[in-house]
Amino acid sequence: MSYVCSSWHRFHIGYVRNKEATVATLDTEGWLKTGDLCYFDSDGFLYIVDRLKELIKYKAYQVPPAELERYLQSIPEVADAAVIPYPDEDAGQIPMAYIVSPYKNIRRVAFINAIPKTPAGKILRRELVKHALSGASSKL
Repeated sequence: MSYVCSSWHRFHIGYVRNKEATVATLDTEGWLKTGDLCYFDSDGFLYIVDRLKELIKYKAYQVPPAELERYLQSIPEVADAAVIPYPDEDAGQIPMAYIVSPYKNIRRVAFINAIPKTPAGKILRRELVKHALSGASSKL
């Protein structure tokens, strides 16, 4: 729904003598195409989530970096975080995080399909050390 005053339409909207730029910037209802990813909640409030140009194209999905950054920044041990698109041969792009943390925190992370455990549920840390030292990495 557009919230434009009716008197607004008495004036020329758009770029002077540049129809192509106007068409690229305004939609048919007069909304300005800012490049922001946003939504309206059930009360009609507008929330800006991220920039469309910054979306990470992971396989068939579009991942907003700001959403991942908010999640990472909600972790008490994380002082700050930034997420960028990282080229990936299979997925196109994958989210890569830069994290600021104090000295007593994790410095490296690896993603695997399952944590090796004994039948009793104890973590086989030696297996994980071998995996880490072998340079093997699993893709998501």
